[in-house]
Amino acid sequence: MKLISWNVNGIRACVTKGFKEFFKEINADVFCIQETKCQIGQIDLEFEGYKSFWNSAEKKGYSGTAIFTKKEPLSINYGIGIEEHDKEGRVITLEFEKFYMVTIYTPNSKRELERLDYRQIWEDEIRKYLLKLNKTKPVIMCGDLNVAHKEIDLKNPSTNHRSAGFTNEERNKMTELLNAGFTDTYRYLYPNRENAYTWWSYMRKAREKNVGWRIDYFIVSDDIKEKIKEAQIHDSILGSDHCPVELDIDI
Repeated sequence: MKLISWNVNGIRACVTKGFKEFFKEINADVFCIQETKCQIGQIDLEFEGYKSFWNSAEKKGYSGTAIFTKKEPLSINYGIGIEEHDKEGRVITLEFEKFYMVTIYTPNSKRELERLDYRQIWEDEIRKYLLKLNKTKPVIMCGDLNVAHKEIDLKNPSTNHRSAGFTNEERNKMTELLNAGFTDTYRYLYPNRENAYTWWSYMRKAREKNVGWRIDYFIVSDDIKEKIKEAQIHDSILGSDHCPVELDIDI
């Protein structure tokens, strides 16, 4: 199976910057997007041969996720069953015969880390949710997780230790998740590959200089990590401040 995840930073804008062309060219079995920034009815985006599922935030023009899939899921779940976390449209879960597909748009801790405390609660609840799913069948989770896990995952680690996305608190929560029985697919295949990023600031020609962060992931249950065939970062694809990431897995 070929799986794609992309934080589009506003799907309506991304559609004008090549989204449809990339979608058709990549021909994924499942294509997940985060930060759709739209409500149902604000965009008509369908592709032949795909079913789509959307989870919008209550707040207009904010957050939101969607999944396009060729195969009909057995069940669909929006959110994680906790109202405080679910009102921002950050999680969709599709159940297939052999695995759960979960797309997640993790809250940003924001400048001055004003949302870091909430972020810690979120991380704990998401981990519990994924572990609950994992008791039934393996999990494939993807999305913008808003954390660079290791120093290798961003260009300038020494100057960013108290920046949102690279605090010890956020990095430790990622470690907790992985230690609970999950695998970062990209680092599983490429543990020492440097300069591999998925997000770049719009400022100071960051993308042109490849001054970036790897904050978009495919995470899988340890039980299926040996089924991973390839993990790719499509850093040449424009249209957002993030680029698409890919997982090819034999499941």
